[in-house]
Amino acid sequence: MKTLIKTGLCAACIITGAFTTAQQAKAHEAHFGNVEQSAKTSNADDHAPIGVMGDHRHKAGEWMVSYRFMRMHMEGNRDGTDSLSPDEIVTTTPNPFAPPPTLRVVPLEMDIDMHMLGGMYAPSDWLTLMVMGQYIDREMEHLTYAGMAGTTELGQFTTKVQGIGDTSLSGLIGLYDDNIHHLHLNAGLSLPTGSIKEEDDVLTPMGTTPRLRLPYAMQLGSGTYDLLPGLTYYGNQDNWGWGAQYKATIRTGENSQDYTLGDKHQITAWGSYLWTPSFSTSLRATAETEGHIDGMDSDITAPVQTANPDNYGGERLSLSAGANYLFQAGPLQGHRLAFEVTAPVYQDLNGPQMERDYAVTVGWQKAF
Repeated sequence: MKTLIKTGLCAACIITGAFTTAQQAKAHEAHFGNVEQSAKTSNADDHAPIGVMGDHRHKAGEWMVSYRFMRMHMEGNRDGTDSLSPDEIVTTTPNPFAPPPTLRVVPLEMDIDMHMLGGMYAPSDWLTLMVMGQYIDREMEHLTYAGMAGTTELGQFTTKVQGIGDTSLSGLIGLYDDNIHHLHLNAGLSLPTGSIKEEDDVLTPMGTTPRLRLPYAMQLGSGTYDLLPGLTYYGNQDNWGWGAQYKATIRTGENSQDYTLGDKHQITAWGSYLWTPSFSTSLRATAETEGHIDGMDSDITAPVQTANPDNYGGERLSLSAGANYLFQAGPLQGHRLAFEVTAPVYQDLNGPQMERDYAVTVGWQKAF
């Protein structure tokens, strides 16, 4: 938690300092106006790294469409900051749905593929509206141990789900702009369009393969209407760009299966360098915290850690490196391609649960 607080204070300092600088710049550059702003050409660093959502607004009447693909890979388990082997989990971790007395199934790896299609429209210079839909593919590999106790391995199995995830509607509300600094409020709502009743075949410690309701980590949505507040600052001057964003996911009530996913809070800050008008690179740091699940689905009671609502959430700090490329001429003029890779540097999890290994995001954007 100390890491998150320090990161939050740093982000607040960035925004406060930028605001002060902005006021000074405005006082010394009274000549700045709409003519200069509209004459500014588009550069690769006009947008934040592709992993940042809701980072910029548009001029009145402008549209933008976007597509992002993200793959997250998770492998291995930990409790707090300590790694755990499968044998340790099945011999020491109590099963809240006993018998058996301890867990008997351990997740080994998980891949999450997310396809995100977005649209933005600005009815005015100070307001940009945004919608984001998702299609999600989740796959988790498990190891099942034989019988009620011991470390005899029975076999492995894989569960898979795919389908539409939750859909978000947002507004980006301008608070301040000049020729260097920009600040806006993020206000959104997540709609529960993703399924929370996904099932698949599993391998039990007794060797049977029933079809069961999958644990929370394998479901496609939250099942609740979630608030999406946030605050975003960004700026650029000469070849340098920078920014910071706070965003949250606040759950509202229980879903139809009598549980609520944990609230999320995230702070991210980035810097970029423009090598040419077409190409920029970026570095980004992200701190996030997520609460455990409140309540439970009575149909999720398997002897696996992902069935326990307490084994969710925690604190993470990650670093990302990315690049933006903007076509400046030819038939693809105005099309933007972007890439970012993310790796964790600190994870303190409400475990046992799977730890993140890396995430890769690629994207395309086009404004018109």
